[in-house]
Amino acid sequence: MLVKSKVASLKSKVASRKSKVASRKSKVALALIAAIAVAHGVAQGFSPASVAQGVAQGFSPASPTEPLWDTGTFSILGFDPATGEVGGAVQSRVFSVGNGVLWADADVGVAATQAIVDVSYGRQALDLLRKGVKPDAIIKRILDADRDPLPERWTKQGRQFAVMNLKGEFAAYTGPKASTWAGNKSGKFATAQGNILAGPQVVDNMIERFENTSGHLSKRLVAALEGGQEGGGDTRGQQSAALVIVKKNCGVWLHNDTVLRLQVDDNPEPIKELRRIVDKWNERRPTSVSPECK
Repeated sequence: MLVKSKVASLKSKVASRKSKVASRKSKVALALIAAIAVAHGVAQGFSPASVAQGVAQGFSPASPTEPLWDTGTFSILGFDPATGEVGGAVQSRVFSVGNGVLWADADVGVAATQAIVDVSYGRQALDLLRKGVKPDAIIKRILDADRDPLPERWTKQGRQFAVMNLKGEFAAYTGPKASTWAGNKSGKFATAQGNILAGPQVVDNMIERFENTSGHLSKRLVAALEGGQEGGGDTRGQQSAALVIVKKNCGVWLHNDTVLRLQVDDNPEPIKELRRIVDKWNERRPTSVSPECK
């Protein structure tokens, strides 16, 4: 019996050591996989910090079924009380950021939806503005109605969006799980918001530039993007930018509500290119034939 007991004890110790060795190997393998994932993500143009965050939350850049969050963006919505024009501008280290972030309707206002984005927020915001709902109430209603269909991979807690009506009244929201740094800043007739940013100075700069730049709304919106970029911008870099401005019947020609809509979809310096086009447009500033817009 004594021999059997010693043999059993020895087998138990061996099994325990094997388990510890296997656990160590597993940790080493996971660390190696994480390192490879980070290296791959950085090679694709993401910052090491954002890639590491994605990997820590279970997202692998190498996995087609679990894509790294492609979310870093900063935007601004603004109103010009002198002209009644309302609009927005955005920049991001993604391809064609204008294809989804900015929403505008000359009858009601503008919206921006970004971060761990639900693009339908833009459409929903405009629909609620048409019903006369105030921007702050719109934020609550949209969030409350969000069923969070992908809570583990695309959580509603990471949404970021802003809404502005034709009076320049606005509201903005940044979810607690939006990729850091994330936040929003209010001005008198503008709201700036962003995620995966260098810090709060990005949105601070955007509001300061918007409020202290003279000229057409298009120039003020681009100046805001320039200020944001000078503050560090999207930590992953630059790739695309977009701008939209609306006012009822005040676009070029007849019955056109779009004063200006521009997209720079793929450029190493998209804000610089957007500035070039905006300056070109302002040289002759095409006008509507509608009498109220003269």
